[in-house]
Amino acid sequence: MQDHIPTGCKSLDKYLGGGLPCDTITLVYGEEETGKTTFAMQCAVNCAKMGQKTLFIDCDNSFSVLRLNQMTMKRFDSTAELIILTRPSDFHEQAVIIDQLAEYVTKNFALTVVDTFTSLYRLRVSEFPSKTFELNRELNRQLAALAETAKTKMIPVLITSQVHSVLNDLPATVEPVATRVLGFWASTVIALKPTENPHIIRLTLEKNPSGLKTKTWEVAIEESGIHGSSGY
Repeated sequence: MQDHIPTGCKSLDKYLGGGLPCDTITLVYGEEETGKTTFAMQCAVNCAKMGQKTLFIDCDNSFSVLRLNQMTMKRFDSTAELIILTRPSDFHEQAVIIDQLAEYVTKNFALTVVDTFTSLYRLRVSEFPSKTFELNRELNRQLAALAETAKTKMIPVLITSQVHSVLNDLPATVEPVATRVLGFWASTVIALKPTENPHIIRLTLEKNPSGLKTKTWEVAIEESGIHGSSGY
């Protein structure tokens, strides 16, 4: 069993002692076009390189076979075989998959990804605003189930989240949707933020189980994935 799953961003992996820690939830959040899905796919590709499977729960229909081909090149077939893709159509189906997670992640699974964890939740809230409290409670329950599976199966869970603006902050900032509940359950939190260069994003490790100091790197989004450049 792997102690960490490499993200492919070498500076981040080195700082974390090898990559995403096992037995906990990692949250990656950011605005559109900041590489959240690419980051998640890259972790799945790295699992495949180790001969391990990933359960990839694609709630946004954003998993791209073309993108996977760009990231894996000649290893596409062998990589694709080790990524088990499922696409829930609504928040209820997402709950069913998470509740059955222990049955999915059997032998040779090394990672679970939920991308984007909050998208179907947001859609449901917009349809039924009177049920917001009930839906928030269900979101919390699903996170608890993911955390329990990560702990008992020793398989890291990587979730991505959309952001919303914090209007009372000057200058305006962004934070993940359902910030409080996501922040409670995630032991590692990574923020992806745009820069003036569309090919460069700012990756910040905001929280980690080892208590390491917050650290930021500028990383490049390329056809082959996300790769580190400088850190500060």
